[in-house]
Amino acid sequence: MRILVVTVVHHPEDARILHREIAALRDRGHHVVYAAPFAARDSTPRPYVEGVDLPRAAGRDRGAALRAARALLAERGPEVDVVLLHDPELLLALPGTLRRLRRTGPVPVTVWDVHEDTAAALVMKCWVPRLLRAPLRTAVRAAERLAERRLRLLLAEYAYQDRFRRDHPVIPNLASPPVDPPSPPGDDRVVYLGQLSRARGALDLIAMARLLAPGIRVEAIGTADPDVREALTAADRDGVLRWYGFLPNDRALGRLTGALAGLSLLHDQPNYRHSRPTKVVEYMAHGVPVVTTPTPLSAELVERYGCGLVVPYEDPPAAAAAVRRLAGDTGLRLRVARLGREAAVSELDWRQWAAAFVDQLEAWVKEESGGAVSVDAEMTD
Repeated sequence: MRILVVTVVHHPEDARILHREIAALRDRGHHVVYAAPFAARDSTPRPYVEGVDLPRAAGRDRGAALRAARALLAERGPEVDVVLLHDPELLLALPGTLRRLRRTGPVPVTVWDVHEDTAAALVMKCWVPRLLRAPLRTAVRAAERLAERRLRLLLAEYAYQDRFRRDHPVIPNLASPPVDPPSPPGDDRVVYLGQLSRARGALDLIAMARLLAPGIRVEAIGTADPDVREALTAADRDGVLRWYGFLPNDRALGRLTGALAGLSLLHDQPNYRHSRPTKVVEYMAHGVPVVTTPTPLSAELVERYGCGLVVPYEDPPAAAAAVRRLAGDTGLRLRVARLGREAAVSELDWRQWAAAFVDQLEAWVKEESGGAVSVDAEMTD
């Protein structure tokens, strides 16, 4: 198959998109065209995919990205078997484009990979005026119901099923545990991996780092929202913590090995109540104890597998105390790290789902084509 993968929001190195789904498609021999905001994110396409640069959709500036995506779909849609969309914004680029494609020939199977609870996420967008948030949530729910009727949907969480009227396949957002056993957790360094924002606990992270310094170092890996960048930059400059900014996936995961703990300090927000932070599974996969606030799916992982400690929301002293407890109790630290690693390998490994993901896309193409699926040998790797 030929697959056009499109995002205007996510980083081109997004782990689910590039390192899991695209990798699984390539392993099956399919040809991938990857359209993403490469230049805007100071990134370049990997040599094993055909990259197409798009503008980035950020804040209220989304028009240029949607126009470029619409033009891309009109141009490349007739050439591919599947269009795989990763942003709800891209639903706005579809209606006229799909109608034009139907008039000229076969329409590719169009799939929306649902990563988050979009309507709930709007509550946390500082660029959305408060008076518009409720109407926008209503509009998003209506758009989701329309998408359900017109597109194929993949869900990243079972909990997302409640938003839709029909059942849709779930491809969980999991990690790929290293094959070799990781180094045991140390006692002087904790790591945060992922996007940094107020709602994700960026300011709590800084406050916790001040309480742990100088004996235990806090490292933050990931891009930051504009309203917390200055605070992170100042904390890094003053030696309170080390902020690496964005790192490619392999380098970011390399920083996990040997850490005392991995942090997830999400606030109690609607969008986080139904989503499992991938960072928590990554910590488990790399043999790192988890310290998390009690977002339901994170707390459920910690309590089911005994892989870390749960601390209250927006409570840096409690988070610091949990880190000190792990640092001072080698037996506890090694036990929760081992239990997390074992659970990640046995039950939370993306590799156990990669085939199901590709099988699902192939089945949809076969269904749309009346049972005839051809793979162009010249386009396989």
